[in-house]
Formats: sequence, structure tokens, C-alpha cells
Amino acid sequence: MAPKTPQSRGKKSTPGKKKQKPVLPASEEEEPANMESKGHPEIYPLTLTTKTQEIFSCRIDEDVTDEIPYKLIKKEDIFEDLRNRAAISDFHPVKKVVQEYPGNELLLVYDKDFKYGMNFYVIGTEEGKENYLNAPEVPEEQEEYKELIPEETYTYIPPVSKPWVSLGSEKEIEEESVKKSTKQVTYMISRKRSDFGAPITFSDQNASSVKDAYIECTAYPDKNFTLKQLEKSVGMQAIPQVKNISTQTKWTYPKNASTQYYARQFSEEEKERLGQSKSLTDFLNSVSTSVEIALQQNEITNLFIDDWKSLTEEEGTFLDKCDTHLKEYQSFTDLHSQTEKMITCVSWHPTIYGLIAVSVAVRLSFEDRVHFSGKLLLQPSLILFWSFSDPIHPQLMLESPDDIFCFKFCPSDPNIIAGGCINGQVVLWDITAHADRIETTKAGGGGSKKATLKPMFLLEPDSNKEAMYIRHCAVSSIENGHKSIITDIHWLADTFEINRFGSVFENRSETCCQLVTCSADCTIYFWDIRPQKTVTPPLTEKKKEESIEIPFDVPSTFLHLDLSWKPLTKIKLSKGETNLDHCPTKISLSEDQLLCKMSGKTLSQTKVMEMHPYHNLEAGLANLAKPIDDFCTKFFVGTEEGEVIYTDWKMERDPDTGRMMAKKPLALFSVHDGAVHTIQRSPFYNDIILTVGGWNVAIWKEGVTTGPLLQSCCAAKRYTSGHWSLTRPGVFYIGREDGYVDIWDLLEKTHEPAQSQNICITTITYIKPWIFSAKQQFIAIADYYGTLHILEIPWTLSHPSANEVSSVNHYFEREVKHLEYVEQRKSIREQEKKEMELEIEKKKHKTYQKSKEQMEAELKMDYESYLELEKTILFNLGLVKAPERMSHMEMI
Repeated sequence: MAPKTPQSRGKKSTPGKKKQKPVLPASEEEEPANMESKGHPEIYPLTLTTKTQEIFSCRIDEDVTDEIPYKLIKKEDIFEDLRNRAAISDFHPVKKVVQEYPGNELLLVYDKDFKYGMNFYVIGTEEGKENYLNAPEVPEEQEEYKELIPEETYTYIPPVSKPWVSLGSEKEIEEESVKKSTKQVTYMISRKRSDFGAPITFSDQNASSVKDAYIECTAYPDKNFTLKQLEKSVGMQAIPQVKNISTQTKWTYPKNASTQYYARQFSEEEKERLGQSKSLTDFLNSVSTSVEIALQQNEITNLFIDDWKSLTEEEGTFLDKCDTHLKEYQSFTDLHSQTEKMITCVSWHPTIYGLIAVSVAVRLSFEDRVHFSGKLLLQPSLILFWSFSDPIHPQLMLESPDDIFCFKFCPSDPNIIAGGCINGQVVLWDITAHADRIETTKAGGGGSKKATLKPMFLLEPDSNKEAMYIRHCAVSSIENGHKSIITDIHWLADTFEINRFGSVFENRSETCCQLVTCSADCTIYFWDIRPQKTVTPPLTEKKKEESIEIPFDVPSTFLHLDLSWKPLTKIKLSKGETNLDHCPTKISLSEDQLLCKMSGKTLSQTKVMEMHPYHNLEAGLANLAKPIDDFCTKFFVGTEEGEVIYTDWKMERDPDTGRMMAKKPLALFSVHDGAVHTIQRSPFYNDIILTVGGWNVAIWKEGVTTGPLLQSCCAAKRYTSGHWSLTRPGVFYIGREDGYVDIWDLLEKTHEPAQSQNICITTITYIKPWIFSAKQQFIAIADYYGTLHILEIPWTLSHPSANEVSSVNHYFEREVKHLEYVEQRKSIREQEKKEMELEIEKKKHKTYQKSKEQMEAELKMDYESYLELEKTILFNLGLVKAPERMSHMEMI
């Protein structure tokens, strides 16, 4: 309620004195709205609520009716209502009229038809009141005539906006508004990151046999909640008819096909004409001899076939029917590990048969690894060496600062091992001091030697304890290294070396001294294990070095690199105009396929060598390097987005800044729909590359920039790893996330795997085949649960046919020609499309280019047809008679 005005608290008027008109503040006095626009300035419309009607005894259909639609109200009653209810009173809009009214009683009239817009109106003058009460009677004829007279046109006057004045209604609205009294409950459902993508198995069961497994909620209509839809708003829009059609086909190798619906026969006239044709007679005479010779050769056995060789091939095909699958040979699992770990990388020892190294990492997501970082520091990160002689105990364990995700044996010396950590550091090990764990035995009476490992239970207890864990001898600097996980690592060949600008020089030391790594921080680093500083350090630094005590079990081979090792050069793969970079996951250099030079040496022999190649690394720096000009510095890179990039590591000078910058990628292909897990060159063709990523596989040829030679369709399960066969050029193995291995044979099928075999129940993380002997080959398959499966490769998958190398090479050449043909057809079709568009444009111009006479004739015909139509319409309306002949100007 609004506060009362000061006038409402004044003294009551005494009888005999003249009543003073209550005066309101000027801010509350408003000009009342009258019906002056309709010719009645004395009428002021009002809206009276039910409560006001009861106060003044003017209730509709009771106090005021159609017969007596008016009521006389005293001014004192209106003033009393204004004092009691102030601005809430329904007479507040006409307060000024009431104050200025000369009489004591005002005439209030009931407006049933809302003639003036409200249910009541007040007559504000005495003259108007008398005219209404003493209105002259009008005859009925005149009243009917008045109804026929149209009323004056109403001119709309837009309302004038007034400032909003708070009268307390917002509090009532706030009190009557609905508010939530119950507290909302929020549920969050989540699952572990490691469970994403895990295989799910469904099984059938009887719902009635399990308690609370089946609850039936039948639907039924409830009258209390049944709503009848009376009106529905639907938006519609008329558009042209649109139809989208798409299809997907599986492309296979092309085949010649023809269809003939009925036999074609010559007529009698054609037969006579061909029989008398000289050209047909000459043709038959010329080829009849060669046809007879060819028919005779088909009946004669080929005498030049090697029967013994054919016999062995027949035996191989006989075995092919019953021996085509991989056979489980052995498996290795670390039973002493207290945490759940997965295998990240696998590598066979280059010279010791039956020895295989695996790197393991904790199965945790990035968030869990950060959360449990304190506990993980207390557990060792290892590379395990397993031997066929002892499947339970690891022979060697290489310690590292953090989990290893990739490692490689050095081609020059297998005792040197380089690995990449999850924290971005590069680690080096030297296991030369542990050669006492290896025994050299002679196989048979021949001169060939075979190195085997001593089982751990045959070693002495003291030597067993000392040789269990091997500490790393060098680790790279954290500040100058990678900032994320190292996904791939490679040794550069011992025939060349590079400088910090990517230029290639001859390596006269003939030892592998440089590495290349790629990381998830969008960088590729080249490392050199030789000391780079030739300046003599100060005496204080020498004293510090002398004071540092080296642990007795750590070799000093790479002491100069420990915690100060910096990359030689850095490469970033830019995405062009944006500031973003590609994130490499795997790389493949042109010199990846190396043969270990120490194939006839063992670790015990290298230990006895007088000059260790890595004990005098400074000697390699003294030799003057000779540049190699015709060396291929291009390499393939697989990214996390599934792209395959062909780029160059050699830097070029930026023309704007003058600084040496990495070159832009030469070619980029978006083929895979997931991260690239494998990018490997074929051991038979150095220019053929296999890439595995996402749900498909692709084969590329270096130098062909139009696309892959082979691209498989999307598989049902995601591919996680892959590897070429070491003996068959057309065979490669692909690991899947459901534990299956797809074996591809390009000589048998090129659009799908030749066979699939289940190996384990979880994701396959790595595949690595190895040739154990001429008659026996193995393949190592690692899974997500930390188990290493060793399987024997069957005869059909390990022994190639006679001409398999040339056949597969012919297949690749045919695919290259097919790509060239497709590109030519694309250019031809684009040219044809442009020509067709030009012809269509020319036709449009021809149709619209008309002469002036033709345009005038068309306009004249249109005008005559319009006149005929006009005459017809006027005749049908009866405005023009048929015989009349009147021109268009006369009608106007």
C-alpha cells in the first residue's frame, strides 16, 4: 500500500464552514483522459473493480442494469475512498475531475458495450449530466436512421510512455511466485581412461533366474494426467525437392568383363560376302600354321621343367592345407612385478639367438600417472632380457629414470642400447661388462658359432645378484630435451653423419654415433653421442669432475653425456600458414634397413677386443669429414592425426630473417583415421613403405606423390601395430586391438587379409619377427597385459616361391601405372568439364542475343493478346455488347 498523503491526516471539516478541496502534490496530479476525440470531452472512462462496485453500490446487473445504467455518487464518498486507498483507488485517474466538479454528486454510467473502452465512465460537467438524465425522446424511425449514418472515423493516437512508479505490486508477485523448495541432486558417472576402447562381451541369461534382474513397468492410461491437445502450432516452409544419395564400394583389382544377351549370327548375304572376301582368306592362311603349332605345344610336356623343384613346390602346397597358422612356442611374463604393466617395445638381440629384450610401462592414463607419481618413483622402470633357456626369470634388467616406450640396439655394437622415456629423456646403456652371462658353444663340427645364454639357476648366487639390475650410463638433459613422451628412436647408419644444419658428411670412424628421435611435443631431434666441446675446461671444473665418484657398476663409456646431453639439431613440422605443428609418432629413414656388422662376433669377443669403438669417441672428431652431395635426406613421418608426411631433414635459409629453418613438408597425405603406429620400409624394396594407423593399412612408394599404392578398407577393429615379413616380400603382419593378427599375402589377396588368427584376449602392442635359422622363424607378439608371446611361423609364410620378388615388384609397378592413369583421367575430365561449361555459357548468350525487330514483334504480339483478353473479360461482365466495335482508346 502506498503511504497516505498529508491531506488524509488533516482535521475533519466542521459543519457550517465551507469544505476545502483536498490539494495533492503536483507530482501526483495527472491530466485525466477524456473522449474529446469522439466529440464528448465531458466523458471520462473508468474501470471499476468488483471491490469498488461494492463500496459505491454500483454492481453490474444488480445496482446498474440495462434499464437504469447510471448511478449518482457523492463527491465526499469518492474523497473518502481516495484517502483510504490513495493511488490504488479506481477513481485516482479522474481525481482532478472530481476536485474541479462544481456539484456534489457525479454521474457514473455503466458502459456495457465498451463504447469508450472501459466498463464505466464519469460525466465531468453539470451540463453533461443534465443532458444525459433529461435526454429528449427520439422516435424509432429516427433511431433507425441514426443507425444507418456511419460513425465518425476514429483516429488512433499512440499512447505516451510514462515513467514506472513502484506501488508495491512487485512484492505481491514475488510472494505469489513458485519457488523450488527441494534441493536438486546431481549424479556424475565416470569410468577409467584405461577402460575406454576395451573389448566388451555380451552374453545371454535368463532374467527370471537372477534376483532383481527383471522389473516390469507396464504402461497404463491415467485420466488425471491425460491432456487433450486443442491447438498445435506447426511451422512449414516450402523448399525445392532435395534428394541426397551416397554409396560406398569396395574396390578390387580390375577384371575384364563382357555381357552378351543373345547369339550373334550372320545373315545369308553376310556369309556369302565374307566367304568371297580375299582379306579373310589371306588372314586364315597366314595364321593357320601358328595356330596348329600352338595346339601341338599344348599337348606336349615341357621338357625344361625341373621335376625336383616342382616336387618340392607340390610338397609346400600340400603343407599349405594343414599348416597355415602361427604356433605358440613360448611365452614370457614378469611374475615378480607388483604393478600391472604393458609391453611398449620389443627387439631381438642382433647376435645372440634366443635372447629378446622388452620394455614395460605401467598401465595408467595420464591423469592417473600424475596422481600416483609419488608411488611410481619408488618402482623401477626396466627393460627385461628374456631367454628361451629360462622363461621365468629375466636374464638382465636395465634400469631407467622413467618408463621406456622405445629402444634400439646399436648396429655397430649390440652392447650399446639407446631408449626413449615417457618424460622425454634419451637413455644409454652399456652391457659390455656383463659378458660373463654368455657362453660360446660350437654347434656340431662346423665352424659356425652360436651364442646362448646361461639360465639363471646355473649361475652362482653372487654373480646372480650383481648382474640382476644394470644402471644406465648416460641420460640426456631434461631442460634441453623433449617435453613429452618419445614415441620412436633410430640409430643413423655408420656410413654417414650430419651436422647441426642437416648436411651429410662421410663417417670415417665407421661407427654409429648419432640418433634421431621423435616426440609428442611436435619435434624431431638428432643426437650425437660424441663429446662436442673441444675447449679445455677451467681448473675448477676439472677438480669438480675428479671429486665426483662414479659407481662401480656403471661404465664410464658415456660419462661426458650424463645430464648434459643436448640435441645436435631440432626439426619442427609446420602446418603451413598456421602456428601449429604436426605431432610425429613414427619415422622411417632411407637407411633403416641395416645389417649388423658383428654377425660373427659375440659379446665375449667384444669384451676382449683391445680397442672398443666407443671408448675413444674423441678420435672421430679429429678426422676431417668429407661432404656427400648425392645423399637422400628425405624421410617419412607418421603423425598422431593419421597423416603421412614426406619431408626433408636438411635445413634451408629463410629469405626474410636469414636464419636456418626446417623445410616445409614435400607431401602430406591424410589416409589413416587414427594415430600412425607403424611406418616401416620393406626389407626387399627400399622405396616401399608400410604404414599402419587407425582402422586401415597403406603401402607407399617413395617418389610417388599421388597417393598410396594400396589402401585397405576400414576394419572392424582398430589396428595397433604391424611389421613386414623378413623372408617373403608380399607378406606382412598386422595386430589388432581385439587380440587378433591379420596376415596379408599380396600374391593371394590385395583387398583383405589372407587369414586372421587369435593370439590373446587384449590389445596387441608390438610385433617383431626374427629368423632363428634357415628352417625356423619366430615372431614375437606383445600384448597390453604384459605378456610376450613367441610363435613359430609356418613354412608357407616363411619360405617364398620361386618368382615372388619379381611378382610383387610387378604388382607395385602396375599400381604405380594405375595411379598415373587415374591422375591423367582426372586432368582430362577436368578439362572436359571446363569445355562443357564454356559451351553452356555460349548457348545462353546465343539464346538471349535477339535482334531489335524480333523483340518488337514479340512485344506487339503480347500487346495484341492482352487486348483480346481484355475484350473477353468485359464481354463476360456485360459491360460491352457483342456487336459493338470499340477501340481501346474509346473504352478508356
